[in-house]
This record gives sequence, structure tokens and C-alpha cells, in this order.
Amino acid sequence: MDTYLLTSESVTEGHPDKLCDQVSDAILDEIMRLDPNARVACETATTTNLVVLLGEITTSAQIDFEKIARETILLIGYDNNDIGLDGKKCKVITALGQQSPDIKAGVDDSLESRLEDSNRLGAGDQGMMIGYATNESKDYMPLPISISHSLTRRLSEVRKNGTLEWVRPDGKSQITMEYKSDGTPLRIDTVVISTQHSPDVTQELIKNDLEEYVCKETIPAELIDNNTRFIFNPSGQFIVGGPHGDAGLTGRKIIVDTYGGSCRHGGGAFSGKDCTKVDRTGAYAARWVAKNCVAAGLAERMEVQLSYAIGMSEPISILVDAHGTNKISIDKIIDKIRDNFDLSPGGIIDALNLRRPIYKQTAAYGHFGRIDLDLPWENLNKVNDLSI
Repeated sequence: MDTYLLTSESVTEGHPDKLCDQVSDAILDEIMRLDPNARVACETATTTNLVVLLGEITTSAQIDFEKIARETILLIGYDNNDIGLDGKKCKVITALGQQSPDIKAGVDDSLESRLEDSNRLGAGDQGMMIGYATNESKDYMPLPISISHSLTRRLSEVRKNGTLEWVRPDGKSQITMEYKSDGTPLRIDTVVISTQHSPDVTQELIKNDLEEYVCKETIPAELIDNNTRFIFNPSGQFIVGGPHGDAGLTGRKIIVDTYGGSCRHGGGAFSGKDCTKVDRTGAYAARWVAKNCVAAGLAERMEVQLSYAIGMSEPISILVDAHGTNKISIDKIIDKIRDNFDLSPGGIIDALNLRRPIYKQTAAYGHFGRIDLDLPWENLNKVNDLSI
């Protein structure tokens, strides 16, 4: 039997890059709460004892950026320099400007609006966005990334509730899944977990605790067999972590945020960007489309690419790849998508109600397949309209 291996990773909320994503989205949420029409492109960078906020923000809201950054860092669990960062005492530098007036003009008044004398929102940038869905799991996500996220969420849970007091905020997981050649998942080949830890814990205890309190609580037993490998902290000691161990930056975990490498990626990051930015909104819409199409039985798995041009309202292109699992022609699937989804930036914003503070909760453990959250792009509200 022909098989192949696919690997996906996740990182904990204490990973330096994810810390930055959460700070950026915490700032976005507070601005959305006070000024839903604001324009936000907030980047965060961090290293030893330092957090820098930079980007472009245009808003009427009065925001204490430093306070939001510190509160977010402390909520993650960084309250002591010994573990990587102290949210109470670290230096916070704010270097935020306003959105370019040229970009603002193109978003406020799209090319179509200028030609048609209408009022349509233009895309805030050019680029292509990818959405994906598969029927291999209940959340319509690829199993490797779904299980990887379960492991890192559990790592943070046992740290915060005191079950494993030696666990510190920084950590990663990785799942290698064996698939049949037709894309059917067979088994987990390898599990990798690397977690920051206190100095007074042995590697043997780390291994035993991770097996008992993390792996057994999250990994489906039917996917494990006698040949599955478990690898814990393969580099050995992992005491120095967080921003002290490695610099962090917003938008540097785009595969963790999406589908774990199971499909292509347009290259754009999400966190810190308001809903006029199609890097974020277009990717959410593409997931919404793909998930509803798969749930409607049009295909067993589907990748949807949307492309946009800055200042234009309608997508430049729609591409569908069903990997040969489609039940009707691709042309008919695209016709159904065009008939049932308004994929202009304004149409997406209205349909998914995106001008509200819902973003910080997505900044760790993935933006898709989150059955623990009520996210509008995960709604299966178009299935009946799309069904064959």
C-alpha cells in the first residue's frame, strides 16, 4: 500500500512569535470595541526585556497601548525575567503611525465605486488568500494540525491549572501523520513535544508527565500503534525560553495559524490587521467557502484561492482545487460559489460581522477549526444552498 507522511506543528501561547500575535490582536480588539471603523495594522516585536509596538493605526479611540501589551504578556504567564520576560517591568516602546492616505483612499472608495458612482469598499492590499477544508475530521481540518493544537493547548492548561508546575510558557508540538495515497489518514507516525521547564526537573519526569497528562488526554488512541514514536525535548535542557531565548515577531507563524502545511499559503499574516485587510478577511472567507462546500458534499477536501487588487472590490480570481475528490465539475463549483457568496471585502465584512473585537482569541492555537470558539467563518450556513 502506497503511503506518505505529513507533518504539522503548533506552538503554545508563550512562544515569542505567538506572544507578539496576541499583543497585536489585543490592541486590535480594544480599538474595534471603541471604534469599529478604525484602520489597524499593528506589529509587535520582542526580545530580552523589550517589547516594541509598531505599524499604522488610524482611529478616534484613545488607547493605552502599553497597558494592553503588559496585561496580555502577564495573562500569558510571563511575570518574571527568570522565565523569559516580566510583563510588569519590561521596556515597552510604542512607535505607531497612521495609515497611508493613498491606501485609505483606495479602501474607502474602490475602483468599481469610482467607475459606477456607487459606494463599495476596496481591498486594502493585493495578494492571494487560501482557504481549505477536509472531511477527515469533525472540525473539517487536517488531523496533524488539529492534534498539534490540542497538544499545545493542553500544555498551557496543565501549566496554568497547576497540574504540572514545572512547565513554563514557551513550547511546541509536532504531529507526523501517515496517510494512504488517496489522502485517507491511517495512523500517527511521530509525536514531538518541546516544552520550556523549570531547572529542578529531570528529563525522565518530563517524559513521564507529558505522556500521562498531555498525550493521553489529547491524542485519539485509535491513531496510535506500537510503532508510533514519542519524542520529548529532543535538544535536552529547555530552561531558557520566551523572548529571552528567542526574539519574537507578529506574523511569523502563518502555517501554524492556518492548515499546518496541508495546502498552499498566500503568504499574508493575520494578527494585528483590521477587517479591511484582505490578508485576513479574504483568508477567513476562503475557509468559510471551502468548509461549506465540503460539508455540502461537493468534494471530500477542497482548497480555495481568492485574489485581490488594492483598491478594487471584486476578487480578481477564484481558484478551486478539490484534489480529484469533487462530485461535480470544478466550473460548476465555482459557479455555486459566485452565486452564494459575496466575496468583496465589504460583502465579507457584513456577512461575517467582522467589525467587532473577536480577534485576540484566534491569536494562539489556530484561526480555523476552533470548535471551542464561536467564529463566523466556521459557520455552516451555506450548506443547503450549495448542496447538489
